[in-house]
Amino acid sequence: MRRRLILLFCVLAACTGEPETDPTTSTIPPVTTTSTTTGATTVPSTAASTTPATTATTQPAATSTVSLDDTVLAYQPVADMNFPVQLVARPGEDLSYVVTKEGRIWLYDGTTVAAAPVLDILERVRNDGEQGLLSMALHPTDPARFYLHYSDTAGDTTVSEFTFTSPEQADPDSERVLLQVDQPAGNHNGGMIQFAPDGTLLLGLGDGGGAGDGFRNGQNPDTLLGGLVSIDVETADAAKYAMGLRNPWRFWIDGETIYIADVGQNAYEEVSVVPLVPGHNFGWPILEGLTCFSSSNCDGTGMVAPVLEVEHGDGGTCSITGGPVYRGALLPQLEGHYFYSDYCGGYLRSFLFVDDAATDLRNWSDQVGVPGQMTGFGVDGAGEMYVSTTNRLLKVVAAG
Repeated sequence: MRRRLILLFCVLAACTGEPETDPTTSTIPPVTTTSTTTGATTVPSTAASTTPATTATTQPAATSTVSLDDTVLAYQPVADMNFPVQLVARPGEDLSYVVTKEGRIWLYDGTTVAAAPVLDILERVRNDGEQGLLSMALHPTDPARFYLHYSDTAGDTTVSEFTFTSPEQADPDSERVLLQVDQPAGNHNGGMIQFAPDGTLLLGLGDGGGAGDGFRNGQNPDTLLGGLVSIDVETADAAKYAMGLRNPWRFWIDGETIYIADVGQNAYEEVSVVPLVPGHNFGWPILEGLTCFSSSNCDGTGMVAPVLEVEHGDGGTCSITGGPVYRGALLPQLEGHYFYSDYCGGYLRSFLFVDDAATDLRNWSDQVGVPGQMTGFGVDGAGEMYVSTTNRLLKVVAAG
């Protein structure tokens, strides 16, 4: 049985609809920080939050010359926010955008989060449990266009294009809907959108919700649910790109490779790493991770096995939150390492994908602490990594 989270709503990416038991509570360690000068920016209050957004100002950091084994990481506070889920960099600039689940986009200039949103579509978004504004992607060649994945007021999946009037402001009336998908339940909405190198927009969608793939979408090639979807943003044509996923809340495209963190059912979370080509089958609900799920004896022939499996109870694991492959300049010893966390566990872990295997597995949590329920990741224009919790945005930096 899935464990009930301490929040009043279902966990963003793991809610199964099954009866749940209460977890053992523990004290969350304080966030480890570097020395900063802190100012404050007030985010307009909403019905969901009246917390001001605090911001941090830092001096440019030097590139690390420390070896990987001697590396010590820390979280540098950026802002207190109402349920941030992603940070997306504006190509070629020092500006990034922070997505908050309620239905707003915020500008981040590397120092502060702006006091007013770049875009507010609160009235179009159902922000309930796993539903909300879930992801953003900027057009790879046209700086005036960007794309959002959100749950509409009926709770159905919507992927739309919007336009910027300037880097600091977007036009809410510019929406062009590219895709709408009926959602039979309120959970397993997937989340991530990201452009592939060929200009295709990829979308992760869950199996339709409930528990145990009750809607039989995981192995159904005739539905867009339960896998990855490719979208041509010019024609709005959409097609199933991969299948057999339960709830891919976050994936990451690194060149011609994709890392997919898929939320499990009762026992295992998983990460799969495959070439960025269509047609993969990741096994759900025949398999949960490496284990037979739909029967005690199953045949996984032709299905992708995960390179990493995390058992429930390992560090409080219940719902994996996938992150990026690090390609920044300040911590070159982390080059190529894939980072991930967990909504319940809140830890920070990584591995290096080499020869079709997850190698050099590391747990950074003793260094950085556990800041809360981990909702997402992001990278800025320099490739530096950020994490988000239900109420904070933090930057990953070298300690000291």
